[in-house]
Amino acid sequence: MAPQYYSVEQVATLLGLHVRTVRGYIRDEQLKATRIGKQYRIAREDLAAFTGGEAGPAAVDRHREASTIVRIDGIGAAAADRISTALLAATGSRPPSGGQLRVQTVHDADRATLQVVVLGGLPETAELLRIVDALAEEPE
Repeated sequence: MAPQYYSVEQVATLLGLHVRTVRGYIRDEQLKATRIGKQYRIAREDLAAFTGGEAGPAAVDRHREASTIVRIDGIGAAAADRISTALLAATGSRPPSGGQLRVQTVHDADRATLQVVVLGGLPETAELLRIVDALAEEPE
């Protein structure tokens, strides 16, 4: 069986520690690690020896993000400003849950359209799209 290696971040997640704490254990030679380039890798056996037990499988952190463009037709400047302000307020008042959410709005007065660009985590984006839908339904 091929040896399994963990990154410092994976070890920190598995042990519920801060990354700096894990690096400190490596620096103090309490946790054996191999330096590959500028990064450390910890063998599964070395992690098991450090914790005094069996190391679990590496935690896989899969990044999921949505990029969404919403176009609202037939919208005047006042309604576009109201929607833009509400969306920026909604993103600014979010608790820091780790999922970043970015919003940009562009109103084209000549074509009477508003484009809303949303970049962020899936749950945060879905919540913001519900807000966009509700705001777009309101009369001008």
